[in-house]
Amino acid sequence: MFDKLENLLMRFEEILSLLNDPSVIADQARFQKLMKEQGSLQPIVDAYKEYKACKETEEDSLSMLESESDEEMREMLKEELSTARAGLAELEKTLKILLLPKDPNDEKNVIVEIRAGAGGDEAALFAAEIYRMYVHYAESQRWKVETMDVEEIGIGGMKFVSFMITGRGAYSRLKYESGVHRVQRVPETESGGRIHTSTITVAIMPEAEEVDVKVDLNDCRFDVFRASGNGGQCVNTTDSAVRLTHIPTGIVISCQDEKSQLKNKDKALKVLRAKLYDLELQKAHDAEAEARRSQVGTGDRSEKIRTYNFPQGRVTDHRINLTLYKLDKVLDGDLQEIIDNCIAADQTAKLAKMSA
Repeated sequence: MFDKLENLLMRFEEILSLLNDPSVIADQARFQKLMKEQGSLQPIVDAYKEYKACKETEEDSLSMLESESDEEMREMLKEELSTARAGLAELEKTLKILLLPKDPNDEKNVIVEIRAGAGGDEAALFAAEIYRMYVHYAESQRWKVETMDVEEIGIGGMKFVSFMITGRGAYSRLKYESGVHRVQRVPETESGGRIHTSTITVAIMPEAEEVDVKVDLNDCRFDVFRASGNGGQCVNTTDSAVRLTHIPTGIVISCQDEKSQLKNKDKALKVLRAKLYDLELQKAHDAEAEARRSQVGTGDRSEKIRTYNFPQGRVTDHRINLTLYKLDKVLDGDLQEIIDNCIAADQTAKLAKMSA
């Protein structure tokens, strides 16, 4: 591990030197690539420099203890040694986590799809609440949210909604949200006060660039139609909505959020690229069953990952056995504690696999 860290430190210093080279500054593509590499190496280098400083303190304290006879001074040195060793243990753990293989999609934007499952109108109402939960979470992270398509029901629910979240590291945090979300509560329409269970599915897909997925437009059929639902001037009065059918896979995507037919077409193509890229990722996951077991959950869309229990005001994430009694806050977008615990569990599993 330490040989690798030394090599990364040398590479980091080389990058700093290159970034001051006028010829590199003039080549903006190379300059941006080096800046990105520097940014990815910075946390590792900072932690490793701190580790080296701690190691030096440990060695100095040991050396001084051998020759020091004053008891008061020896106690101070022992305390300093103990602090340094505790720091070394913590930093070594941090460095191991920082050196774990990175998911190449972590820095990407995401496309989210929420579908009402079992439960009829109650599932659609819950889908709308989960949509708002993610919008609030995105706002707390200063990410941008763009709606792609939505199928609403008259009482404020959503049978289906797709939207893009744009922001650095969006996929690295939201990828743990894919799966079945279950709600347990008494619906407003229930006169007998019985608790009903409804479900929705959430799909989180990394945005795919054209370099990731090549889409042949000859394989696509575009149909235009008049948008429905809420809309401003022109949205419901012109054929601005677009339905894209990808003939080889049968994937159908509708986009009607924009007034411009061209913008809706661009959005539909973005969703198609993400879906095709996601299909490839799912195939890779299926082929790497061993790697998949090291992740939090299986990544399967049919996996029940979380229950939102209204009578008890609790949220339970079944993959990591985490229960929080702050349902209102979670539904208001306070997802950080759940996501942090998912990341920690994922890292722990991967570290255990590396050790094995």
